[in-house]
Amino acid sequence: MRTRAMWLTLILMTPVACQSQSADLVVLDAVIYTASDAQPTAEAVAVSAGKVVFVGSSADAQAYVGDNTDVIRLGGQALFPGFVDSHAHLSGVGSRELTLNLEGSLSIETLLARLKERVDLAAPGEWVTGRGWIETHWVPRRFPTRQDLDRVSPDNPVLLGRSDGHAAVANSAALRIAGITRETQPPPGGDILKDASGEPTGMLIDAARGLVGRHVPDVTEADLERAIEVGAEREVRYGWTQVQDAGGSWQEVARMRKLYGEGRIQLRIYKTVNGPSASADSLLAHGASVDEFNGLFTHRTIKVVMDGALGSRGALLLAPYSDAPETHGLLTTDLERLRPMMAEALRKGIQVEAHAIGDSANRLLLNLIEEAQAAVPVSERVVADPRWRDEHTQIVDPADLPRFKQLGVIPSMQASHAIGDLHFAPSRLGEDRLVGGYAWQTLLRDGNLIAGGSDAPVERGEPLIEFYASVARRDTTGFQGPNWRPEEAMTRDQALKSLTIWPAYAAFEEDRRGSIEVGKWADFTVFSADIMTIPEEQILKAHNVMTVINGKVVYREE
Repeated sequence: MRTRAMWLTLILMTPVACQSQSADLVVLDAVIYTASDAQPTAEAVAVSAGKVVFVGSSADAQAYVGDNTDVIRLGGQALFPGFVDSHAHLSGVGSRELTLNLEGSLSIETLLARLKERVDLAAPGEWVTGRGWIETHWVPRRFPTRQDLDRVSPDNPVLLGRSDGHAAVANSAALRIAGITRETQPPPGGDILKDASGEPTGMLIDAARGLVGRHVPDVTEADLERAIEVGAEREVRYGWTQVQDAGGSWQEVARMRKLYGEGRIQLRIYKTVNGPSASADSLLAHGASVDEFNGLFTHRTIKVVMDGALGSRGALLLAPYSDAPETHGLLTTDLERLRPMMAEALRKGIQVEAHAIGDSANRLLLNLIEEAQAAVPVSERVVADPRWRDEHTQIVDPADLPRFKQLGVIPSMQASHAIGDLHFAPSRLGEDRLVGGYAWQTLLRDGNLIAGGSDAPVERGEPLIEFYASVARRDTTGFQGPNWRPEEAMTRDQALKSLTIWPAYAAFEEDRRGSIEVGKWADFTVFSADIMTIPEEQILKAHNVMTVINGKVVYREE
């Protein structure tokens, strides 16, 4: 005779009982890379209520398929944890899409042709602005000048930003409006380039851009919202599931919250505000806000800018530039305001991330962090492990590399910078300083985690470019150049983690996302090819085919 307990056991063992655990989404027949060392690969994943409930074989995943389950069969395509851009400027990405995008201008003539098209559409006296040019591959390799721009726009004022966001060129009409002459002195943290006769060339470095920028008519609130919305749409289309938005204001925080509330963006955003500033003071006063809008939005970080960019010779160096011995670069922050802000942030559990590119800027940042840690012992901190971040970490004196692990500072690095900068960094720095340049493998061997990103719109902002650059350490044509330290390239496993689980750690979220494991948020990116196994040169031929955030398919290639 079968007892009641025996019958209950039989019922629970039948396939019918599995219907009680049916999932919202089941992905089958995939090549899944989980970024989890405990279970590195799988064939299927099941999702309920936005979280992973199963990772394993396609056969076992059938138990999670019910009448209302959305079943996606990938036919062997590769699925990854949702890719994360650890350093991007979301509104800048959107603005690039909405204004004059000069990315890919292969010569001054190409730039001028694009500019003329826009000027021809402008009303008399209307400002024309744009961004994205870079002189790296121009012949001759030189900055554009006001005289260049005057050729196609003698009357309309023009301001065009270099791709790095740290320099811009203005035409003569714009300089006249701003009152910039040969007598004008650059502001602190900026420079006005002048020709041999002492006349402004039109090139404005870092803080000097504001001398002209303040005269550009303000965009409307609707324009600012649309830029964020367009940027978010673009990121999801390329396969990013989160952007860690580097910088901004309290007003931009409010703007993003409004867009989430209206259901206009689905991308995860980890938001920072610039500091020292009133916005940073507001964050220190109000405290961090975590996992708003069903986990899509977090605001807990202050962004500091220590120096400029290497390409425009604004990066702060310990020794003069090899190709411009009259300058060391620029310090772009107020240290007297920065020091007390850092101590207060450490005390209150607010994360600090700092843009630092040159070896002097990186050393200064590490010194300031060491000072803050000494001034605020762990017993006085809200968060024992603050996870402060060095954004870019591009040129570091070898003596300072071990200090990242010692101080617990996360190097947040963008691999695409290395494959763009390889064309001019040797001339800017000389061979000796390249030893500590873009030192990914050295930092990893020291026990650091690298949070990878793109710095879009400085770079193109595509996850597969960043993955390729990490493992190939070559530009997109395959060029590397002599002594570009190929031994510093990442393995594919490291590159994957730098764009998934390590950015999650840098955002205090490694227990909730970043890998495909039961209980974590269901964020996935599906590429058209298996980037973990195909030849390096084929990685750039792949593309995103599906993006999943919180278990919801937010983009799928038609």
